[in-house]
This record gives sequence, C-alpha cells and structure tokens, in this order.
Amino acid sequence: MPKWRMAYHANCWGPLGGDAVGVTSISQLTYRTYGDMAKAAAEISAAGYEGIEFFDGNVLDGKKDGYAAMRKLLAETKLTLVAVYSGANFIFGDVLDEEFWRIEQAADAARALDAEHLVVGGGARRHDGTRAKDYDDLARALDRVRDMATAHGLSAHYHPHLSTIVENPDEVRRIFNRTGIGFCPDTAHLAAAGGDVASMVREHASRISYVHLKGWQRDPFAFVPVGRGDCDNAAVIRALKDIGYEGWICNELDSWPDPAEGAEESLAFVTSEAARN
Repeated sequence: MPKWRMAYHANCWGPLGGDAVGVTSISQLTYRTYGDMAKAAAEISAAGYEGIEFFDGNVLDGKKDGYAAMRKLLAETKLTLVAVYSGANFIFGDVLDEEFWRIEQAADAARALDAEHLVVGGGARRHDGTRAKDYDDLARALDRVRDMATAHGLSAHYHPHLSTIVENPDEVRRIFNRTGIGFCPDTAHLAAAGGDVASMVREHASRISYVHLKGWQRDPFAFVPVGRGDCDNAAVIRALKDIGYEGWICNELDSWPDPAEGAEESLAFVTSEAARN
C-alpha cells in the first residue's frame, strides 16, 4: 500500500461562491462554501478521513476569535487541516497587491492552524482573448505565492482549473516551464479539459506533492464521486503509485445530494484501487 494520507474538501456541504463585497473590494474576494463547516468536518471524519481542506473564506471566518473555534473543531473531529485554497486573477498588475494581501491572510490562517499546504487557482481569461504575456505574468505571480508560502512554513501549489488560462495539457506544460511552484493536479478539471491525467502525472512527477482527486462526467457535465464518470481515476492512482508519490491526497466533490455518502464512496474507491498490485 502507498504511504498516502487521505483528506476531503469541505466544499460539498453547501453552495459554492465568493464574498460579494469582492466585486468592489478585490482584497475581500475569498472563496466560500455557504454551509455548516462543523457538520462537514464531523461527517468527513466519520467517513474515515484523516484530513480536511477548506476554502480561504471559511477559514478566515475564524480570525475573529483567533481561530479558537476552528482549533476546537479540528481537535474534536481528530482532523488535520491539510490545506487552504485561495485564488486570484494574477495577471492584472494594478490589483495584484490587493490579491496578495488576501492570499497572505489565507497563508497566515493556514500556518496558525498547522496546515502544510497553500493551494491557489487562477489566471484570468480576458474577454478579448489571452495574451502571450499573461503566462509570464501568471508565472511571476505564482513564484511570488511560492516565496510567500515558504516564508510561512507552507508548501505552495498551483491548481489548474477550468475557466482559467491553464486548463489543457499544453497550457499546463507552458506554465510549469515558467514557474517553480508545485503542481496540484485536480483530476476532474484536467480530464474535462482534454488531458490524459495519468500521463500528466507521470510527466510532471517531480512537481507534485499534493493531489486533488475528483470524478467527472462528460454528459451531462457534472462532478461525481472519484470512482465514477469519464475521468479514469484508477489509472491516475496507478500513475501515482508508479512515480512513488507519498503524501496527502484530497478527494473532492463540489456538489452531491448526500455529501457524506459521496465522501465515503470516494474513499472506498481510492482505498480499493491503492491496494491493487
């Protein structure tokens, strides 16, 4: 069996969004799950996971009491906060300092709660098309994220995402040829963008130290538990074993009628596939 530790993202326990004030105040534009994070943590723990990942907005809610309630929740559920997820446009110089102020708040929270990883997504698609320099600007910003995370005792990772300028295998290759940040593959997003995710894991093996596993269904488009759909996560698990990956794997599912059931099903699939020769 690989030396993997399993975590789950809390984003399935409510609608996903961002803080509306961020429309006019870039520094406040955090990700957020509009749901009961205590219930999420309890059910993630009950499903058999050791760790949890939160969006930055949900973690930063705890700043008001010095993260005492969040520490209590993690202790009661015996969960490790593995990662905090944030994001930004990253290519617009005039707002970059505002974006970095917000990401640094997330890094401060992650460190205060003993997390290991800071994960960011982003790289805006312009309304009139992507410019070649956008990749250089994104790469510089990601190196800045890496340096900031290191200063906070965290490992930083870039998470390619649908709707950004880094979706498909060529775009992934382009950005990681320009930046030294770690690569957090999200298997569903990479598959939906046309990638052979297992091959991408092998190609970028030296850059991967944190993983998001997620299922994806082509028609109708939907994210599904890890073992279902059109993303061959069994092949991804074999690839992770082949490259000798050791570390946290975070299963993820953006929306599901019964979040606890989805968490349990995903963990059972990964455990079964990981045990295969």
